[in-house]
Amino acid sequence: MTPGDEVVVALDVGGTGMKCALVRPDGTTVHAERHATDAARGPEAVVGTILDVAEGLAGKARADGLTPVACGIAVPGVVDEARGVAVWSANVGFRDVPLRDLARERLGLPTALGHDVRVGGLAEARLGAGRDAGHVLFVAIGTGIAAAHVVDGSAAVGAHGAAGEIGHILVRPDGPPCGCGRPGCLEAVASASAIGRRYAELSGAPATAAEVADRAATGEPLAGQVWREAVEALADGLATGQALFDVATIVIGGGLAQAGPRLFDPLRTALRERLTFHREPRLVAAALGDEAGCLGAALLALDTLAKESR
Repeated sequence: MTPGDEVVVALDVGGTGMKCALVRPDGTTVHAERHATDAARGPEAVVGTILDVAEGLAGKARADGLTPVACGIAVPGVVDEARGVAVWSANVGFRDVPLRDLARERLGLPTALGHDVRVGGLAEARLGAGRDAGHVLFVAIGTGIAAAHVVDGSAAVGAHGAAGEIGHILVRPDGPPCGCGRPGCLEAVASASAIGRRYAELSGAPATAAEVADRAATGEPLAGQVWREAVEALADGLATGQALFDVATIVIGGGLAQAGPRLFDPLRTALRERLTFHREPRLVAAALGDEAGCLGAALLALDTLAKESR
């Protein structure tokens, strides 16, 4: 076996689909495939699919003359990385699933289990838009909002596996109800789903966040109002994040980042207005797209492999 033969089996599991890959230690993807999660089948069936897909990827690697050296799996929800347990996930239905050990037993490989946003942040900090920054806050904005604080290539996990829940910073005390049960959380105001919901409430017509951004850009007053409200709330959340973490770079990923300058230009201005003595971070779009989860899962697995070999 030579270093050039080594690959990591990497899976990024979401509520509807899972992105899967064989990744070299330098971050190069040599094979990628996608599978349906079909969470409606129940958590046991989903776990079965995850293990089957991982085993299939390891088999493909060997058939192609490659050597799988580790497995990395990223899942949403609350993840206890130290124990390798998917504690809870609303999207997938996991409750206390020892996924790391199950995968390790099936594949016979060192395995790491990570949180989808944290591993995405890991990839962006090491390989993507936050590369060489040292201190990075990765914020994923889609159906919800979550973050990863990465320092020198390592993402903070927290005492209970729940670090990075920036979407649940209180930004509007009298705001709309959040899925967590409290009103006015950042993700209840500024997530992609919240933007679409707010526009529909005011206009009576359904719209996605992307459509709201498009209409705001063409000068539609209502869309402009909804977009401004979201950007202002997001700036409040990021200003709080900067006060807490003092990062060099904030990387914005997820669906909302696709708005490009329509998001980043007003957001950069609004964030700057909220900072006093804090240093202004560089605010950039994520660079790795939907590959970030797989790449980050692979990096986490390689980190685990390095620790186990010491």
